[in-house]
Amino acid sequence: MKSGLKFVLLFTAALWTGVVSAQQTATVTGTISDASNQQAVELVTVFIKGTKQAVSTDERGYFAIQVPANQRLTLGFRRVAYKEHSADLIPLNPGARFVLDVSMAPVQSNLEVVIKERRLEETSMIKERNLKDLRLLPSTTGNLESVLPHLALGTNTGTGGELSSQYQVRGGNYDENLVYVNDFEIYRPQLIRAGQQEGLTFPNIDLIRDLSFSSGGFQSKYGDKLSSVLDVKYKRPDSLRASASASLLGANAHIEGSIKPKKDSYRAFRYLVGARYKTTRLLLGSLDVKGQYQPDFTDIQTYLTYDLSRSWQIGLIGNFNRSVYRFQPESLSRAFGLIDYALQIRTAFEGQEVDDFTQTMAGVSFTYLPERVHNPLYHKFLASVWQSRENERFDILGSYILGELDTNLGSDNFGEIVNILGTGTQQTWVRDYLTVAVRNVEYKGGIEFQHDKPEEGLVRSHFLQWSTKAQVEQITDKINEWERLDSALYSLPYDTNALFVRRTLKTRNALESARFSGSFQDTWTWRKDGVRELQVIAGLRGQYWSLNNEGFVTPRAQILYKPLNIQKDISWRLATGMYYQPAFYRELRAPNGIVNPNVQAQKSAHVVGGFTYDFLWGKHRPVKMRLITELYYKKMWDLVSFDLDNVRIRYSGKNDSRGYATGLDLRLNGAFVKGAESWINLSFLRTREQLYGVQHMIRKVGDKEGRKVKDVPRPTDRLMNMSVYFQDHLRRNENVRMHLNLTVGTGLPFGLVDNNIVYRNTYRFKPYHRVDTGFGFQLWKQAWLTRHPHHFLRFTRDTWASIEVFNLLQVANEASNLWIKTITNTQYAIPNYLTGRRINFRIRMDF
Repeated sequence: MKSGLKFVLLFTAALWTGVVSAQQTATVTGTISDASNQQAVELVTVFIKGTKQAVSTDERGYFAIQVPANQRLTLGFRRVAYKEHSADLIPLNPGARFVLDVSMAPVQSNLEVVIKERRLEETSMIKERNLKDLRLLPSTTGNLESVLPHLALGTNTGTGGELSSQYQVRGGNYDENLVYVNDFEIYRPQLIRAGQQEGLTFPNIDLIRDLSFSSGGFQSKYGDKLSSVLDVKYKRPDSLRASASASLLGANAHIEGSIKPKKDSYRAFRYLVGARYKTTRLLLGSLDVKGQYQPDFTDIQTYLTYDLSRSWQIGLIGNFNRSVYRFQPESLSRAFGLIDYALQIRTAFEGQEVDDFTQTMAGVSFTYLPERVHNPLYHKFLASVWQSRENERFDILGSYILGELDTNLGSDNFGEIVNILGTGTQQTWVRDYLTVAVRNVEYKGGIEFQHDKPEEGLVRSHFLQWSTKAQVEQITDKINEWERLDSALYSLPYDTNALFVRRTLKTRNALESARFSGSFQDTWTWRKDGVRELQVIAGLRGQYWSLNNEGFVTPRAQILYKPLNIQKDISWRLATGMYYQPAFYRELRAPNGIVNPNVQAQKSAHVVGGFTYDFLWGKHRPVKMRLITELYYKKMWDLVSFDLDNVRIRYSGKNDSRGYATGLDLRLNGAFVKGAESWINLSFLRTREQLYGVQHMIRKVGDKEGRKVKDVPRPTDRLMNMSVYFQDHLRRNENVRMHLNLTVGTGLPFGLVDNNIVYRNTYRFKPYHRVDTGFGFQLWKQAWLTRHPHHFLRFTRDTWASIEVFNLLQVANEASNLWIKTITNTQYAIPNYLTGRRINFRIRMDF
């Protein structure tokens, strides 16, 4: 409590200090990038001409300089190897903020320096352009998605925890999130049951230039999902660079560069190649299920571009991803329950599990963007093929004993089973094979109309964007599963006349369908210097699916308003619209394996409102801070209800429910410590549902009869979630750093495995809390070459070594339940725990 009060007081004092110091001055901030590759440029000197006042950009290319108010000034920008330039500023009011973005051209290029005032950011989009720090974040998965809970609003990892890269957004499930890489839509495997099986996701953090994320209320140009969109842009390299890293969890490497026939030629061939390998054997060894774990995950991808002319560019993207998970369980000893009523299950296993998931993707794009043309019209043509082959094979037999432990500290049998509640055998046999192929072609276009009046300080523009897409999907699914459960030598379900197994599932499904979609939107911007800026984005999106002959058209709109005549740098936004999600495949498949082709699109209406507040913290050397706050409400209907088992989603296979989600999200980020960016995300959520035609009931402890309720929690109902990523370094040595990754979330709901309808999701897992930390040591950087010309790492630009401690507090977080039923038909939910404490060593080199 005292530390929290201290933070609040410090935060308030910093804001007050910034306001007082701004009374006689104004502030100019912005970022400086390389005009040839859009990468941040550090150590650029930003100065006021005619004075000695100057600042330098940091590693993110960011600068902030205070200037005298009510005066005409000229800012200069200077750095070795770049063309020097200057910008004239209009007189600024006391306390006002002015934002400039500068693209500096290398001396030997034929590019021009571009200086422009910062326009409003896209509505409801969180943008990150500097991913350098994220590459050093302690991560158990090595995937970009594992850091999203620290960057994006309303995002958490759900039941998968640290083993999974899947994420839930504002009450949605894992299938409700769009992912794009360079405008290509990315898909993911369908059969994943547990986080242990998950491999490497498509986005490779070493290849990424920047990313944008929306947690809801996104634009019409993005596809048809209920929850979120992640838009990733890969680099456009201009020089030879490479990196390599290795740890006890795997290794990765990448190379990038460009080839030009002549130095001043507009023709250029650019390449990005990345390779990754991951193994989670170190983490899985901490699970209480002992055995031989052999997870092997590999990913190779490339992105190639060639400038055919100043206006035409061709791009090629390719990916091969293979995940193999082999597991031979041996034994399990797990205690659970209460202090005065503790239970333990002991199991001896036979058999093994072998899963493999292979995904391939190839895409080509042609982009036309004319240079120096008034009202430019751009075109982009895309075509891609994605294929996934997924195989699950396991035959595991477990013989268990479930009993009550002696909890009397003075007893000779303390910690031993003194009362056997059940013994039996559970055997699971699975042979599932799924093949998915998706082929599509897409056209995107846009044109911008400018109606500026510079003499009046007035900027007006319309940016029209449109797209159309055709897609063919082929799916072949073979399911063959059965489960046998006996208790006290009696097979369940028990019958005196026949022998039954608990569950059987044997089906074969084949689907082929076509989808057609399109969108149109207009971005209207109105800006009056020193007064206000207003941006309105409105559009329509439609889709038709041949499988069920369903078509729809949905409207979406966003409004962004920013006053320019006040001291605070704050912008307000409001977004609303209809968001429909047609089924892909899993939503069609009922628990009995039968496909229902008549499932209609799940539907929702979003209302999102919030603000972004940028401010400077500190008096002598202020640093930029950003506070983002959003309130939202989502009404949903025609939902396909589902249950979560670890990361496996079990759909009902029909439109059988309606619901809502509402909440508040906050994010604060900035350099709390100079040169070290940190993020704090806090989310509050309430999401409920009601199955059509069902009167839901709840029964509290001690109640003999249930009580009627209007709705029940959805499986993703996490009341509170907090994610913190904090960086620090030694006061006199920035080459020694600490990274702290803290996640705290309330428990997710669950219900009885065989009867989760009337009394639905009446139980909850324990709260999730986990701390991962890392200590990084910079062994070498190129700036040391003059002092250490013979250093053994001089062939690299930067070299970092780090020690990472996962699950520092050794918390036993729950991922799912193992259900045991006795001959008396009593069910026990035995928690499956996530990983324990592990130490990892990692080294990273940039060339």
